Amino acid sequence: MAVVEVLKEIGDFCRATGLAESTFGRLAVNDGKLMARLRDGGSVTIDTLARLRQFMTEYKPAERGAVRVRGANARIGAAKLNAPSPALATQAAAEPDNSTNFRFFDNRQKYLLFVNTCSEKWVVANRVAMELNHISPRPPAVRIFDAGVGDGTVLSRVLRAMHHKFPTMPFYTVGKEISLEDVRLTLEKIPDRFYEHPASVLVLTNLYYAEAPWLSPKSPAAAQSMIWKDVALSGNSSHEFEEQLTDLQSFLAENWRAKTSEKTGGSIYERPIVLTIYREDHRFLLDPILPRPGRVTADYDLIIASQPYRARASAEFKAKRVIAPLAQALGPGGRLIGIHSTGGDPGLQIVQKIWPGENPFMVDRHALLKAVKHELGASGRHLNFNAYSDARSVFRYDMHTLPSEVRGSIGTSTLFAAWNAAIYVAQIEDQRLSEVVKNDLYLEATQEALQKNGGLWFNDESYVISRRAV
Repeated sequence: MAVVEVLKEIGDFCRATGLAESTFGRLAVNDGKLMARLRDGGSVTIDTLARLRQFMTEYKPAERGAVRVRGANARIGAAKLNAPSPALATQAAAEPDNSTNFRFFDNRQKYLLFVNTCSEKWVVANRVAMELNHISPRPPAVRIFDAGVGDGTVLSRVLRAMHHKFPTMPFYTVGKEISLEDVRLTLEKIPDRFYEHPASVLVLTNLYYAEAPWLSPKSPAAAQSMIWKDVALSGNSSHEFEEQLTDLQSFLAENWRAKTSEKTGGSIYERPIVLTIYREDHRFLLDPILPRPGRVTADYDLIIASQPYRARASAEFKAKRVIAPLAQALGPGGRLIGIHSTGGDPGLQIVQKIWPGENPFMVDRHALLKAVKHELGASGRHLNFNAYSDARSVFRYDMHTLPSEVRGSIGTSTLFAAWNAAIYVAQIEDQRLSEVVKNDLYLEATQEALQKNGGLWFNDESYVISRRAV
């Protein structure tokens, strides 16, 4: 049986029963990423297909409530569960009951498939690294803030570029991330950073944008419940560092929990956490830059704000909740580079073929910077707002395909990956997709766009807010 038929059969079942695809995979064959793997070109054995069909046959609607209760417990009352897995805790936090408040960027399957089939993370990291030529770090360290670490690809690549540019300077890096799974993926990518650049302090936190640069919750109740954990790595090899970072999994699973905001529908922390990592044999050198509770200065040389907000959000929301607070955390001569999708590419062509007139990219960099200026008022008088020309600001990234893959008949896995990338970037919610995927028109639109353009790419645009040097 063709994989496309299996995907359709499972998709129809999930829509009919209300099960999330990840929940279906986990309950049927203990694989929450089954559907993502099939869409990415994976195969299914006869035995696995039999188990899937047996589950669909035996599943009763009455069980649906039990599944949702388990999801709610993992999301809201995770402390009542016995050793929940990181993947389950992350998934539950990403699936709010109120579908109108669904946060697109919390859909893990779409996110992971997009990250692994498109070059955005690489291209963004290269664009951010260009800003290193324009900063003038001051003692005692080069200070970097990443306003959304994600899976750690951008941050780890930027840290490599930093080592090349400033090989002898200590690094102080703070990364904000609400997702437990993304924190785990980030920790997998950084052991070599502590080996190549031992004078490094890495801080990961789940605090809000207005709190994270200062590592301090604004709410007294949250501040009282904050978990602050210091990890001093011993040894002198990436392998030893990796083992010690892997040992943090139980701590993260127990404490790095998120819940759904009743007000916004977004993911928020249950308890604020600050995780500080450094090498024990460099503690003496790093002592001046190690953060301590209540004694953190936000004066960053570089702030990375890559896709930190929902495209459809208003300019006022983006300015007030994200960019303005981050701009206030810049040190003298510091630079904030913001990056977001801008459309005008084959990806949007696919989306508009299915939803004519659809355009989630209504707030461009010019409108956003104007809103940030207004939000900051007099406090922004020492800042420069640089939209730059399109030639400098706009850049593109591609979906990984070979020329032979987009000529003639395009493989199903390539079409699924391209469709996923298009709806991910355009931030199309699942409830809008249920009707569209009942026929093959979306795949036809995807194939037409790929053949017309010789592949699939997307446009991002960047802007810079810089603080004047004293």
